[in-house]
Amino acid sequence: MAYIPVEYPAEKKAFYTLLLEQLKLYTENETDRTAILANASAVLGVALEQINWVGFYLVQGEELVLGPFQGKPAVSRIAYGKGVCGAGWAQKRTQLVADVHCFPGHIACDCNSNSEIVVPLLDGKGEVLGILDIDSPVSGRFDGDDLDGLEAAATFLAAKIGG
Repeated sequence: MAYIPVEYPAEKKAFYTLLLEQLKLYTENETDRTAILANASAVLGVALEQINWVGFYLVQGEELVLGPFQGKPAVSRIAYGKGVCGAGWAQKRTQLVADVHCFPGHIACDCNSNSEIVVPLLDGKGEVLGILDIDSPVSGRFDGDDLDGLEAAATFLAAKIGG
């Protein structure tokens, strides 16, 4: 399916409702994990404003391995518990970081990043399959509405890739 541009509403709850619809649309007939996450990173990259990196890290053994993303080249592997992504994995909960420079052990995918949100993709047993990682050059870019909307997206994507 070719990408069809949509106009996202300014109001965040409506924005995330449409974003979830778009994620479903561009992954509905796909079963391959890489293809699903590649299109998801593209949809998120187009829809979200004021971001400079969006992508996925997937659990492989004792580390997170870089998956599909949009943005500058990134760290390929992250150890359990390290950086914001590793903390999201270890704690099995979303990490909303208003200022990454104040996060001990922050691992930068882009030196222009100032805030970050990391959302775990949990399977049906509550185990982490991967991490959705989004960076912004704007300090304090992400809020509770982003957290809620992106957690809903992560729940959908986790179920889609095998959760």
